[in-house]
Amino acid sequence: MAEPRSAVVTGASRGIGRGIALALARRGWRLTLVARDPARLALVAASAVELGASDVDTVAVDLADPAAPATVLSGYRPDALDALVLAAGVGSAAPLDGYPVGRYDKQFALNTRAPFLLIRSALPLLRAAARRDPAHGARVIALASIGGVYAEPSLAVYGATKAALLALCRGLNAEESAAGVLATAIAPGYVDTDMSAWVHDEVPPSSMIPVSDVVDTVTTLLDLSARTVVNEIVLSRAGTRGYAA
Repeated sequence: MAEPRSAVVTGASRGIGRGIALALARRGWRLTLVARDPARLALVAASAVELGASDVDTVAVDLADPAAPATVLSGYRPDALDALVLAAGVGSAAPLDGYPVGRYDKQFALNTRAPFLLIRSALPLLRAAARRDPAHGARVIALASIGGVYAEPSLAVYGATKAALLALCRGLNAEESAAGVLATAIAPGYVDTDMSAWVHDEVPPSSMIPVSDVVDTVTTLLDLSARTVVNEIVLSRAGTRGYAA
């Protein structure tokens, strides 16, 4: 019997990360779920077990802490990692004029630095998975933003963190895809999650991208062969010109 595929999912306690974790649970994956809130994380883990996950571990940690990425993988038990899903993130909207440096630092710590450290630490495990399953290889999937591709007023700093994430995925493909480790950044417009509640007066939830569409994009990527690189996927909202959040 084939060994279950395994994934680390950050930001797994809510929104897109939670949706991805539960979708992989339905497929019988072995999961390590990461988020800050241990109570929320425990609820998602329980649901994942009920849905069929072969095994579920949780790590309650704030990934903005410089030591946190190492903590995530220090207790990881399997000897290979089929998917590293980077769904944790934070946003802060304000014009560049007078933008607080503390908010800048927080976003880069969580949205850019933590993914870099996790990818760097996970590479031996990802390479091992690619050798074990050369047909699929191993995948890094990072939740970026359309704001990292096209400029949005008041989201320059957030967009910069996500643009760096897109570049990190492209660089990983340039270095590792020949060995079966591939990366994709998914860059959606506004997704119907708590993180987008601040803009409901202008963009109603009914016009936002459903979480399920982002989840389906992730599972489709995980089904691709290791011969196909997808550097990034931009998901635009219907009714826009395709380059607005």
